[in-house]
Amino acid sequence: MAADLAEIGVFGGSGFYSLLDDVREIKVDTPYGPPSDSFFLAEVSGRRVAFLPRHGRRHTIPPHRINYRANVWAMRSLGAKAVISPCAAGSLQPHVKPGDFVLCDQFVDRTRHREDTFYDGPVVTHVSAADIYDPELRRIAAEVIREHDIPLHERGTVVVIEGPRFSTKAESRWFGEAGWEVINMSQYPEAYLCREIGMAVVNIALITDFDAGVHEGTEAVDARSVLEVFQENAARIQQVVLDMIGRFPADLDALGSRAALDPTRGDGHAISPEDIRLYETGL
Repeated sequence: MAADLAEIGVFGGSGFYSLLDDVREIKVDTPYGPPSDSFFLAEVSGRRVAFLPRHGRRHTIPPHRINYRANVWAMRSLGAKAVISPCAAGSLQPHVKPGDFVLCDQFVDRTRHREDTFYDGPVVTHVSAADIYDPELRRIAAEVIREHDIPLHERGTVVVIEGPRFSTKAESRWFGEAGWEVINMSQYPEAYLCREIGMAVVNIALITDFDAGVHEGTEAVDARSVLEVFQENAARIQQVVLDMIGRFPADLDALGSRAALDPTRGDGHAISPEDIRLYETGL
């Protein structure tokens, strides 16, 4: 494979690349500071893949301190056009049970202090977030997950909270009553930044627990129990991701969600000085 290049990226735990042979570790510098860790490059089913542990290989970076812009920019600089973004998540609904997988198709941002755009000026760009997660990659994920006989919810909204604290019972009930299925701390702005920079993204949420307000009288969620359930299911998510890579389309440029900044698609529009003049004069 070409040195230091990838076409598919994976944000997740360090366990993925430990399953592979001939893995190359590289560091990537970015205009936004250092990413969470080195990148690990390997070939999977004939595809060039880059793996990055979003929390660092020893899980030392909490969700609210992840340098999301550096991680996403670095992944794109390696050539990645599509990203798989698995994560641990809590359930907000009784029918979404620990051990289930959810293919999220929407997110709700409840974070507060995160750098969440590459466009801070002087170029002003507005990118649609209406449909963040790529439908073709979600279809592939659903196909693979079913083949592994894993309980699957093909759609779901993930509400992303700032962390590091978990929700109060009141917050949890509020989110659940809104109809949202999943709660997590890392999908925003990671997924949106992928969209903004032109990488298709698919999320697989591995349900580790019921959130605090789902079942009255149950014990409150804690980090240790979440980690235990995730580790018990780590092999399943690892194999699903590796199997998905072999089914990705040969032409990743054909994925519709990569066209975020293509003005011919109407999805993104950089505002020019002439636009500003017309706006200010009311023309």
